[in-house]
Amino acid sequence: MIHYYLSDETGLLKKQSEITKGSWIQMINPTPEEIEYITNALNIPDHFIKDALDTEERSRIEKEEDAVLIIVDYPYVTVDDEIYETIPIGLIITKDNFVTVSLYDAPILHDFIDKKVKGFYTYKKTRFAFQLLYVISTYYLRYLKQIDKKADEIERELHQSLKNKELYGLLALGKSLVYFTTSLRSNKIVMEKMLRQNYLKMYEEDKDLLEDVLIEYTQAIEMADTYSTILSNMMDAFASIISNNLNIVMKFLTSITIVLSFPTMVASFYGMNVDLPFQHHPHAFFIPLTFATILSTTTAIIFWKKRFF
Repeated sequence: MIHYYLSDETGLLKKQSEITKGSWIQMINPTPEEIEYITNALNIPDHFIKDALDTEERSRIEKEEDAVLIIVDYPYVTVDDEIYETIPIGLIITKDNFVTVSLYDAPILHDFIDKKVKGFYTYKKTRFAFQLLYVISTYYLRYLKQIDKKADEIERELHQSLKNKELYGLLALGKSLVYFTTSLRSNKIVMEKMLRQNYLKMYEEDKDLLEDVLIEYTQAIEMADTYSTILSNMMDAFASIISNNLNIVMKFLTSITIVLSFPTMVASFYGMNVDLPFQHHPHAFFIPLTFATILSTTTAIIFWKKRFF
């Protein structure tokens, strides 16, 4: 799927029916025919587009003639809303156009389509790239806060839990943080490389924007590292808590079993077919019953004082 957008001088974004100078070309899981059409129309290598569609592609920047390819990872939430992952998006900057290539319809691009980004113009290609990188960093920070919030919710549930469901939830969040940390570091390396080398023509305000983006990525990396450490310690601690909760329940059930064993024991003795004390007494039934009750009550009081209940 291919969409064409063009900004006018006032910043109004309009959808186009074909490629024009200064337009933004959005490619979403393009077909081989669409890839061939764009590569021929813009005179760019086809691997620029195909590499961006590879979910395992690493973040990098490369330049061939007048075209520059930037591949970075952006965060997204899986369908079940339990695992946060990262997936590559390709930014191709040519002499006259800006191309984005993604396997899925990336939510980060809707911020531009819905006019949520100030100072956005499709024909200001370098600034567009840096603005896109900045939006990606804000999504990382947003999802990191969501991960932290979910971890707090699971922590509250774990206080009384005896099941592994919550631990699996923490494991999923820890997996997400690993994805985030790896992708953030790779993205930051790409941007540092862009700042040091002349891959793109940058004005002073563009450099300032890129430096701001680097600050955001540094903050996101620090947050991800912190949350990852806290989550790892939390999983170890709550694994012990779950085991301790299970021991408490087993202690309670064992105490109940002991208390209830005395009536069974007394009844077993008086059920024997031999001569027994008080067997000819008028209240022979109530004597062993009273004796069993005294034994059980005394044991229950002792266990209660020792906090076995």
